[in-house]
This record gives sequence, C-alpha cells and structure tokens, in this order.
Amino acid sequence: MLLDVRTYTCRPGTIKKHLALYAEHGYEIQSRHLGKPLAYMQTETGNVNSYMHIWVYDSAADREAKRQALQKDPAWADYLKISAEAAYLISQDNQLMTPVSFFKP
Repeated sequence: MLLDVRTYTCRPGTIKKHLALYAEHGYEIQSRHLGKPLAYMQTETGNVNSYMHIWVYDSAADREAKRQALQKDPAWADYLKISAEAAYLISQDNQLMTPVSFFKP
C-alpha cells in the first residue's frame, strides 16, 4: 500500500472558494481516475488556510498509471486551468508514505 498525502495552502480568505471550485470542477474527474480518497480534510486549528487529502494506491506503479491517465484527461486539464486562473493556491506538499509493519487496514 502506498499513501499519497497532499497538503495544500490557499491564500488567506480563499479556501472556501477553492474547495467549492474543486467540488464543482475537479473532484468527480479526479475520483474517476484515482478512486475515492481515503480522506479529504480542512484544517480546523493551526493554519486554517490549508487542507489535505490522502489517496491510496497498491504500489508506485499503480499510482503512476492512474496519475498518467488523470493528466491525459481533457476535463482535468480544464479544471487545472480554471484553478490556476483563480490563483487561490500558494503551496503544495506531497508525501508518499507506506504503513508501518503492525498496521493492518
């Protein structure tokens, strides 16, 4: 199992707008290619301008194949353009993680 943990930070005051834009234009497309995320969460304390989501893959090869298919989807390219034009995001941090030996999902 490979977990892709992604944390994004939005410009102050724009996180609700960004998440609404993603809900309308990106979530269905991304889920169609990657499957449903394990989690999609907004920060409650700390940096309230950030959110994270976690995607689960069988392996690095599974992740690569699914992400390549997503990148080839014209609807995803349209969403990326809309998101870039909105300019709500200021940073992104990705971590690929594997479960420890004693964890059994």
